[in-house]
This record gives sequence, structure tokens and C-alpha cells, in this order.
Amino acid sequence: MATLNFFDNYILMAIAEEIVPAQTFFRDRYFPTGEGDVFAADKVLTEYRRGDRKMAAFVSPRAGDIPMDRVGYEIHEYQPAYIAPSRSLTTDELKKRGFGEALYPGMQPAQRAARLLKQDMEDMDKRIERREEWMCAQVMINNACEMQEYIDGKTKGEKKYVKFFDSASEHSFTPAAKWNAATGNFFGDVRAMAQLLSRRGLPAADLVLGIDAADAVLELEKVQRMLDKNSGIIIGQIEQQLSPYHGVTYMGTLNFGGHKLNLISVDETYEDEDGQEKGYFPATASMVTAPGCGHLMYGQITQIDYGSTEFTDHAGRRVPKFILDQDHDSRKLRLGSRPLAAPKNYCPYIFAGDVVG
Repeated sequence: MATLNFFDNYILMAIAEEIVPAQTFFRDRYFPTGEGDVFAADKVLTEYRRGDRKMAAFVSPRAGDIPMDRVGYEIHEYQPAYIAPSRSLTTDELKKRGFGEALYPGMQPAQRAARLLKQDMEDMDKRIERREEWMCAQVMINNACEMQEYIDGKTKGEKKYVKFFDSASEHSFTPAAKWNAATGNFFGDVRAMAQLLSRRGLPAADLVLGIDAADAVLELEKVQRMLDKNSGIIIGQIEQQLSPYHGVTYMGTLNFGGHKLNLISVDETYEDEDGQEKGYFPATASMVTAPGCGHLMYGQITQIDYGSTEFTDHAGRRVPKFILDQDHDSRKLRLGSRPLAAPKNYCPYIFAGDVVG
């Protein structure tokens, strides 16, 4: 009878697939992974097109019809940077009581190995998810993402840079004055940002605000006055509530010249390579966009699996690998991923930095 080996790759893949992903705001709301976004190749293809707002022409009966051009689109090929956290495994850990485990569980080493493997993969998966969340936010803020590779925990290696389109003027908006200044024009500026999208045939549904910008908006006298039910103008409703995403608050809705937008405050943070806490979204910035404006793709990972001598290609969001180093009497578990966040259309978000001061 064959002995079950928890380090076989097909078992590790099954354990990885059982991990329930944590909810992250930018990735889940704006960059979902759909069918066709997991590539069986080292490189992924990004496609986006400009919105079409042309009208059909009036046609003379003698002409019959007027040919219509197809809307063009851009396609680019990128090789996503590699993400691969790992954790060492020791024989002692298979014998001692684990965190949250009963004092006298009677658990066998094989059972404890399965538990440790799943917990280790969950921990590594969370770190990859934070990197994916950072990548999605960077693409929306900068139209680009800079990926610094590391040789070890501190030594920097190659730096990869992905940029999706060159025109900063079509992606960014600069208010004439801060929104909380005497001459600020909060409603006019946000309306102008939404119109930049609608003129391209793209939806405007969300107004994403950094924590300082969100606080300043709630303090604006015009916002408070127009939300007053006795004012005679129905402009929206502010009713703050927590969201399923950590550090994200749904503030309510406001109407900007017919564009009814969800106001969302973002104060989500992460810890960078130097141990510094940083925000995914600038505290004084804002952005107008819509859910599903992009997608998160994955390139395949090629590796020699445990117990094999041949290279194997794995197409998936997460690819685990067990590594045994007999010379140094060590072993470790690695979880690999090759994600790339990309827009679905040309400039589907309008970013404005430092809108309050």
C-alpha cells in the first residue's frame, strides 16, 4: 500500500487551492481574476481599447450602407515579476505542540505535518495578497508599477518597470485649489473627473478618498449644507459603515452633476521591506473609477517538483514547492506566484493627488 506523502506537489497544490483568500479592496473590487487571466506561459498579454462614442451616419437610400471601422485596441506582452516567500520546516516542529493545539491531542506527525503545511501556506499566501493589493493600487495611481526584485532579504536585484500608457494628462487631474481651501471646488472638480471617463464611454461609479481627504470632505460646509434635508436639494446621503475590507469605509453616495458616486475612504496599510508602515493609497489623494476596471493576471511557473528530475510547468495563482537540501540537512516550503495587474480599457481611472491640505 502506497504511503501518503504530504510533500508531493499534487498534494501541496490541493492544499493551496483549499486556502480561502483574504478580501482585499483594490484587488477584489477593481482587478478581479477572470477566465483566461491565468496563462500557461511565462508572459501574459494585456489588451485595452479606447471607448467609442461615434454616431451612426445618415445614409442615402442609393448608397445602401456606410462601412464602419472596428475599434482598435492595444496589446502588449509582459513577463510578471516572480514572488516566492518560503518557510523552513524542521523535524522538531512535527513533534511539538502547535499554536492553538490541544495539550494532549494524540496527533500523529503526519497529521501535524499537514496542519503545519496548510498554516505555512496561509501565512505565505497573505504576504502575496498584500503584494497583489499594492500592485493594483500602484497601477491605478501611476499608470505603472515598479517591481524591485531581491536576491535575498536585503540585497536588491533587477528592477522591473511596467507602464501601460504614456499620457499623464488623460489619467490625472489637478484641482485649481485645495478642496478645503476658501476657493476650493469639490463638486466641480469631481464632476470634471467623472466627465473625463464618461467622454471615453467609460463608467464612473466610485470616488476613492485617502483618509485625510475623506475627513476634509465631511467637514466641507457646502457638503453639509446640501445634505440638509431642508435645503430642497437631494444630493445624496452620507451614512458611514465598515466594509468587508480592512481599513476601508463606505461613506455613502453623492451626486456630481448626474454622476452618482460611491464615496469610499481608504486607510489600508502594509509594512514595506524596511519595516516601515505605509498606506496603499495616499492620505490626501482621490480617484474616480468603477469596479472591474482592470484584471489581475498570472504567468506560469516552471520548476522541478519534489521527487522529480524534470522541469514541470504550472499555470495557477499559487504554485507550492517542497525543497529538500540533504547536504545541509534542511527543508523548506515555497509558495510562488507571477501576478500582473493591468487595465481593461484606456485610462479607466482618474487620479488626483493632494486635493486637500
